Amino acid sequence: MGSRSRLWPAALALALLPAMASAQHRPRGYDQGESERLFDLPLAGGATQKALFVLPARPRGTIVMLPGGAGDVGLERDGDIRHGDNFVVRTRALWAARGYAVLIPDTVDRANLRGVRSSPEYARLVGDLVAFAHRQVAGPVFLLGTSQGSIAAMNGAAHAPAGSVAGVVLTESVSVMGGSGETVFSASPERVRVPALIVANRDDRCDVAPPQAAPKIAAAMTASRDVRVLMVSGGVTRSAKDCGSLTPHGYYGVEDAVVAKISAWIGANGG
Repeated sequence: MGSRSRLWPAALALALLPAMASAQHRPRGYDQGESERLFDLPLAGGATQKALFVLPARPRGTIVMLPGGAGDVGLERDGDIRHGDNFVVRTRALWAARGYAVLIPDTVDRANLRGVRSSPEYARLVGDLVAFAHRQVAGPVFLLGTSQGSIAAMNGAAHAPAGSVAGVVLTESVSVMGGSGETVFSASPERVRVPALIVANRDDRCDVAPPQAAPKIAAAMTASRDVRVLMVSGGVTRSAKDCGSLTPHGYYGVEDAVVAKISAWIGANGG
C-alpha cells in the first residue's frame, strides 16, 4: 500500500459532536435547500471529514453510503460536487424520496482510499460515521457500499458494535484482486453478523466485480443469520471503462428499479 497506509493512522477517529444540541456545537456546514447539508466533521489531529447529509421530512432510518473508485466525491463548500456520477451519490434523492436519510462521506484532503478500506482504522472511521448518523436521526442505520466502497461497507459491518448497524448492502462488489490490492474478502466477511444483501448486475462487465461471484461473497459471510443475493440486469454504458459509474456496473439507466429492490429489502429488515 506504500504511503497510503499512513492516511488513516490508528489515532485518526471522528470526534463527533453532540447531536445538533445548539448552534455553537454544530459542525460547520451550509444548508442546501431544506434537505441537504454539508458537514465538516472534526477529526483527531485537526483534520476534517466532509460529509453530505440528506434528510427527508420523516426519515425511516439512515443509510451510510460508501462510494467506489478512489472515494473522492469532491464535496465543495459552495455545495458543488466535483465527482457526482458514482451510484451512491447520484441516487441520493431517490433514497430520500423513499424516506431514508443518506450520509455520504468524502475523503480527507482528497486522499485516495484504494488499499485502505479493509484496514482496522478505516473500519473505525465507518463506525464513527454510523455513530454520527444515530445522533442525527432516530431509527436504524444501514451500510451500503458500491464497487470499491463495498470493501468499506463489509469492513464496517464486520467491526460494528452490536446493535449499531441494522444491515449491510454490497453492490457490484470488488471480489477479484486488482490495483487496489484488496477485495471484499480482505474485509473480514466471516465477522459480519447483521443481515446482508449482495446485489449483482448480470450485465456488469467490470473485471474486478464479476456478477457470478455474488454467491461466493454470500457464502463467506458465515456468521450472518440472513444473507441474500439479488441479481438484477440492464443498464447502458456512457463511461469509457466497464468499471465506470455510468455503466451497468453503476446501474446507469436502471437506478429506479435497483433502488426500489434494495429499499424493499431494507424495509423488510426494519428500515
